[in-house]
Amino acid sequence: MAKDQKVFGIRAVYEAIAAGKEIEKVYVKKGLQGELSKELIEVMREAKIPFQFVPIEKLNKISRKNHQGVIAMVSSVVYQDIDQIIPMLYDEGKDPFILVLDHVTDVRNFGAIARTAECAGVHAIVIPDRGSSPINADAIKTSAGALLNISVCRVRSLEETVVMLKNSGLKIAAATEKGAKLYNEANLSGPVAIVMGAEDKGISTEVLKLANTKCKIPIYGEIESLNVSVAAGILIYEAVKQRG
Repeated sequence: MAKDQKVFGIRAVYEAIAAGKEIEKVYVKKGLQGELSKELIEVMREAKIPFQFVPIEKLNKISRKNHQGVIAMVSSVVYQDIDQIIPMLYDEGKDPFILVLDHVTDVRNFGAIARTAECAGVHAIVIPDRGSSPINADAIKTSAGALLNISVCRVRSLEETVVMLKNSGLKIAAATEKGAKLYNEANLSGPVAIVMGAEDKGISTEVLKLANTKCKIPIYGEIESLNVSVAAGILIYEAVKQRG
């Protein structure tokens, strides 16, 4: 099973990016000075690598090694390009089956969702490059290795990506308690993207507005909502049923 990988030091992180390593996120000490650190930040911006300025205590908590104020978390998977996956699926005569996760941050939920998605034949999972669960050893373990076998696409703007999916002929089905239809009344056949929202906030307003269908899962008990991984499983397998 994959282990979490970290790269320490300004030069080492710079070289890792230059070598094409998949960087999950970079932590940079607040107030870090020097020409090389400025170059590193410019390179990260150009490469669209998520980074965050943090207190030195945060870096020391991650590692006591000589990090020089910079620690990079290396992704355990190679991210794919959703812009390339959609036309490729159509060329192969397949109806795209995509799962969009709007800021699902819990590692175990993310891993469980990925496991279900892979078992159900979902072609790709789309996540935002900021504010999503890290794809680390815990996520891969929870997914039972599924994250190593399914395409994960990290995008800068979920809203722009959903627009692209719509323009590519996919129906956008959003799971929300505000939905007008029950999940089994929604049309999830053919080319479809199912959107699941964050554990606490649900789907963002901007993405929700783009949905062709807003559907809900009925709740009959006292608890108001399902765990997001369970809800995702229900929607995914309803789509499997409808897709035949």
